[in-house]
Amino acid sequence: MMDPESSKSANTSDCDHEIKNVDWISCKDFTVEAGEQQIRQYMDTWDLKHPGWLYSVQFLQEQEQEFKKQYHYRVQWSIPTQTAPIPGATASVYFIIEISTIKPNTLPVDVHFLIESTRSKHIPGRTRFREKWLMDVLESKTLLMDTIDF
Repeated sequence: MMDPESSKSANTSDCDHEIKNVDWISCKDFTVEAGEQQIRQYMDTWDLKHPGWLYSVQFLQEQEQEFKKQYHYRVQWSIPTQTAPIPGATASVYFIIEISTIKPNTLPVDVHFLIESTRSKHIPGRTRFREKWLMDVLESKTLLMDTIDF
């Protein structure tokens, strides 16, 4: 298994920020539990400024496709507080880990993720995660909830 402290990084061309990644597990060694552990390890590389972020990871499903298997996970993020320990809104990040059935099984799994309410596909090692994405989802949900009378 991977050392949780090890991570790879590459410099971006447009700014001085690093795009961080982890050494993803090989296809032959993949399990649903290892996938969750690696997602957690990858998210630990994210530069989150707000200290109150908490998350939970849930395995959703396995999908068989023609030349690959996909493993779907949902990570729900929130910022609970002492006065509101159950947050009014959460922001989800959906991870898909793909295992090729035609490439050598010694290659690493392919991983991408999507932020709730967006269509952009992000690839670890190529995309620098931005905390603003999570904040935008929380803010839009909070604004929507403020318009609803219960």
